[in-house]
Amino acid sequence: MADERRRLRAVRVRATLIAVLAVGLALIAGGSVLVLGLRTELSNDVRDAARSRAREVAQVIEEGRGVPDVTVTDPDEEFLQVVDQQGMLVAASPNVEGLPALARLRPGGSAEADTPLDEDPFLVVAVGARDGDRRLTVLDGRTPAGVAEATSTVTRMLLIGLPGLLVLAAASTWVAVGRTLRRVERAEAAQRRFVSDASHELRSPVATVRQSAEVALAHPGRADAAALAGTVLDEAVRMQRLVDDLLLLARADEDAIRPPRRPVDLDDLVFEEARRLRERQDGPRVDSTGVSAGRVQGDADALRRVIRNLGENAARHARSRVALSLGTADGTVRLDVDDDGPGVSETEWTRIFDRFVRLDEARARGEGGAGLGLAIVAELVAAHEGTVTAGPAPGLGGARFTVRLPATS
Repeated sequence: MADERRRLRAVRVRATLIAVLAVGLALIAGGSVLVLGLRTELSNDVRDAARSRAREVAQVIEEGRGVPDVTVTDPDEEFLQVVDQQGMLVAASPNVEGLPALARLRPGGSAEADTPLDEDPFLVVAVGARDGDRRLTVLDGRTPAGVAEATSTVTRMLLIGLPGLLVLAAASTWVAVGRTLRRVERAEAAQRRFVSDASHELRSPVATVRQSAEVALAHPGRADAAALAGTVLDEAVRMQRLVDDLLLLARADEDAIRPPRRPVDLDDLVFEEARRLRERQDGPRVDSTGVSAGRVQGDADALRRVIRNLGENAARHARSRVALSLGTADGTVRLDVDDDGPGVSETEWTRIFDRFVRLDEARARGEGGAGLGLAIVAELVAAHEGTVTAGPAPGLGGARFTVRLPATS
């Protein structure tokens, strides 16, 4: 068990590390794409603004009004120059007056250029214009400082948030994997318990058959062939029932129980079980006066097994009386199976439907079965989209088992 827990803990640690690594790589890749996209988008905005201003100047020139006096709103962040085909300066904004052309660009082009206005290069765009016979180029340059500042801010935010997101991812993965592994651990423990209980139940009839055969071989003259055959037959039937129950529960674990949807008159099956219980020698008195019509959709054989298992359970624990009742209300068919036996304590109302569970008064082999009957009831009822519960039997003092199934017309 300790080794198993260490193995599961190692799985939990590895899963958390892998999740953190994957989330970290995804965040880094996503953050890089975000910063690059932001930088590109903001640079395009700066380029569009510069081109728009250069086109305004070019339009004035194209209208034949000559080269205007060009000015800029912020001398620290923008400049304007108008140059001819030879690259000679024709006009310039005051902040770059007297300087040569700061960029060599063809109309429609753009590039970064160093300027005396800032240590960082300016983004310069060129727009063509015709002034009579002259071909001029309007250059508008703008600083990308806002782009760098915005991308730097986003980068810092990502760097600050990344560790927190990684911690959150690690904690979430640790908790989620822990819960999953606890379910796996419980499932493995249940499976081991199931195998152990099944082996124990099968060992008993096998041991009985073996003991009877050994006695017959050791004392052949005193062996009663009929008695030996009866013992072997009884134990073989017991083993067959147990194997059938185990196979049904295995199918339930694989979600392979899918009953056909056919109309079933549940009251007919209840009356059938009542007649069967009345035919038992030294059996309890069976009261079926509370049975009325009730129709459901499902498998008649499976529902018959539900009613039989509940009837057998009630008869096994009843002192003298078993009561069966059936009715339909609010779209639900309700079956109650009551007995006047010792009842079921409130702490056992849920656990009694677990596999191989037998309460103290039912542990004797002569009184109790393998502890699978009620577990099979729970699985078959669930397969029919119903519920089964246990509680006290009003008026009888014993146990009541209640099955609720969707009604059909």
